[in-house]
Amino acid sequence: MNRTDRLYAIVEELRARAPRSLRASDLAERFEVSARTIERDVLALQEAGVPIWSQRGPRGGYALDPKRTLPPLNLTAEEAVALATALAASGPMPFADAARSARLKLAAVMATTEATQAEALADRIRIAERPENDNRIMKLIEDGVVRRVVLDLDYEDRNGIPTQRAVEAHGLFSSWNGWYLIGWCRMRDGARMFRLDRIRDAILTDEPIPERDVDEVLDVPYPVLIPSLVE
Repeated sequence: MNRTDRLYAIVEELRARAPRSLRASDLAERFEVSARTIERDVLALQEAGVPIWSQRGPRGGYALDPKRTLPPLNLTAEEAVALATALAASGPMPFADAARSARLKLAAVMATTEATQAEALADRIRIAERPENDNRIMKLIEDGVVRRVVLDLDYEDRNGIPTQRAVEAHGLFSSWNGWYLIGWCRMRDGARMFRLDRIRDAILTDEPIPERDVDEVLDVPYPVLIPSLVE
């Protein structure tokens, strides 16, 4: 069992036992790993937002907090797998860490039968690995869009020429060939889209950007990839 599968399984074990607790040693024996590994796994789940509380002592252990968990979701196994598959098949994407933590939370609140069926169905799906974007740069782009500030980009344009740009981070666009930052380029004094895999480095500034509707930035009534706007 790989770590991702074990994380889902730990959540399911704790959810089935809630509000009673399970000791790290019991979970370690169940998954045939060390207690220290279980402690690291639980910490990762807690950092992802899964409401697990711990209690020290002979009768201590880990448990899902029933006051903070949602009631079981009425998702079918097919619906749950469709969501997970869509995320995985999209390849490297903005807010990937948030998507992974959302999947863990989803597993924590699914009804037991559907969760078991979803796990069995997911075991029969294979998705080819895709090259990863630089996680540090991706996080800076995400922060720029969330905080609505200017990003200083080291960018390689479509002709392979390196440039430096001050770009207002207004939004994100997904197309068949990748993800783009929707920005207002200060150098071009106009709307441009920047392929995320061509961004070689980025600096997050504290300069706020003016309010602009994304479609108005692109000057189109709906999201569309316009070749003339792609740098």
